[in-house]
Amino acid sequence: MAQLPPPHPDPHPPRRLVAPAGACDAHCHIFGPFARFPTPEGASYRPAETPLEHYRAMADRLGLARAVFVQPAIYGSDHSVMLDAIARGHGAYAGVGILDDTLGDATLTALHIGGLRGARFNFVGHLGARPDRAMIERTAARVALLGWHLVFHLDEAALRAEADWIAGLGVPVVIDHMARLDAGSDAFAVLLGLACLPHVWVKISAADRICADGDLSRALPFMAALADAAPERTLWGTDWPHPNIGWMPDDGDLIDLLALAVPDATARHAILVDNPARLYSFS
Repeated sequence: MAQLPPPHPDPHPPRRLVAPAGACDAHCHIFGPFARFPTPEGASYRPAETPLEHYRAMADRLGLARAVFVQPAIYGSDHSVMLDAIARGHGAYAGVGILDDTLGDATLTALHIGGLRGARFNFVGHLGARPDRAMIERTAARVALLGWHLVFHLDEAALRAEADWIAGLGVPVVIDHMARLDAGSDAFAVLLGLACLPHVWVKISAADRICADGDLSRALPFMAALADAAPERTLWGTDWPHPNIGWMPDDGDLIDLLALAVPDATARHAILVDNPARLYSFS
């Protein structure tokens, strides 16, 4: 089992913006504390222990008041860590879970009451086999009754393979991490085309994943183009604590990157406050 490194120990406060009241980190993860929430047997990696208290310290440094916790693949359908964190946020947090069409109605209702608002499906190869389209459609029909959306974790191969199907879905869809496209990939046109559709949202997050050489500035034109294409359906997140990446970014650099990609304060307010509030029902 691979041991993952911890996140940056001392991220700097934003230097290029002041986060507005109610700013939301729309993509982050919680691991542990392991005494209560151990890494499951057979997990493909062991993350650093990064409980809610560690996340709050980072978010406070950046000026982020709200968060959307995304279920890591290693926890599978056990959402205990996330539900505990959401409950402790007293309305400031929401969640996106991993589930399929075998989930019972009572369990689905309990997840909704616990603060989940989306169902995530991993299409990235190293996280296992791609999910079945028919299963996703059946699941979508159920969660749509609760006002949920779908979240797709894609890479370039999956984006190319699934784009036409995603375009035809009749429910809101969020595409994680700019589809993890390498900065400069010609598949960006496919992603941009999807972002222009009224049911597709995009997270302009994880610039560190698409800039493997550590030069975050290479992500700027892609972040800017997506934000311009769908200003009312763009989200941003830290992806803290950055599991399974080749180098560890400073989260202060990541939020400063948003200021460079989206220099207009009104547009940034929509991305950080208005859009996540609408999608996740923050009051």
